[in-house]
Amino acid sequence: MNYQTVLEQLCSLPGPSGHEGPVAQAAVELLRPLTDEAYLDKMGNAVGVRRCGRENAPKLLLDAHLDEIGFLITGHEAGFLRFAPVGGVDPRMLPDREMTILTQPPITGVVACLPPHVQSPGDADKSLPIKELYIDVGLCQEEAQRRIPIGTPAVYRAGCAPLGEDFLCGKALDDRACFATLLGALEELKGEELDVDLYVMGSVQEEIGGGPGAQSATYRIAPEMCVAVDVTHGVSPGVSKDKAFEMGGGPAIGRGPNCTRWMADRMFRVAKELEMEVQTEVIPRHSGTNGWSMQISREGVATAILSVPLRYMHTPVEVVHRRDLEEAGRLLAAFVRGIGKEVAGHA
Repeated sequence: MNYQTVLEQLCSLPGPSGHEGPVAQAAVELLRPLTDEAYLDKMGNAVGVRRCGRENAPKLLLDAHLDEIGFLITGHEAGFLRFAPVGGVDPRMLPDREMTILTQPPITGVVACLPPHVQSPGDADKSLPIKELYIDVGLCQEEAQRRIPIGTPAVYRAGCAPLGEDFLCGKALDDRACFATLLGALEELKGEELDVDLYVMGSVQEEIGGGPGAQSATYRIAPEMCVAVDVTHGVSPGVSKDKAFEMGGGPAIGRGPNCTRWMADRMFRVAKELEMEVQTEVIPRHSGTNGWSMQISREGVATAILSVPLRYMHTPVEVVHRRDLEEAGRLLAAFVRGIGKEVAGHA
């Protein structure tokens, strides 16, 4: 799997929560050659299915969300746009940032900022709340209202590119980097006989909380097992090592109430068999991932959480380590192999 090529494609596409259409359609096309069937469901989730050919085979669902944080236009003032966040946006990221307004065709805008020459003393050290910020699209009031209706979505204007030799940097790596690891796992399993029906999903609307995309799809698919693959915080300046994970240190396997014990045990065991470095993520409460809502679908679903360390979460310059992506894909493939035999003992 060429992770850079896949992520350059996925991260270049817009997909704020509730408006994931372009990236979800691209995800379906990436799933198609690796699965028996690939489709968009009613919620807009991208789903691929690899059937094992056995009657009443157990189902395993692998999930990573496709949506990104974004914005909605809320008003117009003298041609400038007012806007509100969709998902967890840090206001400090916004002044002087380039935006793509998702009209047809898209319009480029910039978040207005005061140059240092006209700032009052101390202004440079302050973070402005979003309600005090504007997007400049270079239009007069009449044209802005005509071309950019209230409710139009917007995203950071960015993509994905190499950062040094070992890293990739860009927007929406949370969580498209993890969707790429699902593709990597499918590629590793290509041509192999499975003992489960394998569902691979790029879900929608995770960033608004509650994971309605994953929740509804899990209810419909009714799997016996699921794995939520998402990002976690990577070590960076100012973030202590007891709150973050080593970049390049391997994926992190979750332990906690949102993580079914035998699923986590199996993942650690498989990693040991592969002689792969992995990290342990202790999750004593709500995991903040789709795993939370997937676990309680119907009468309950055995759930594992696998995380990829990422720096600068919810910014347009998120960073992941290539090795972590490769190892996560390899671990997921090994986790799938033979799992049908094990699930029977935990039904």
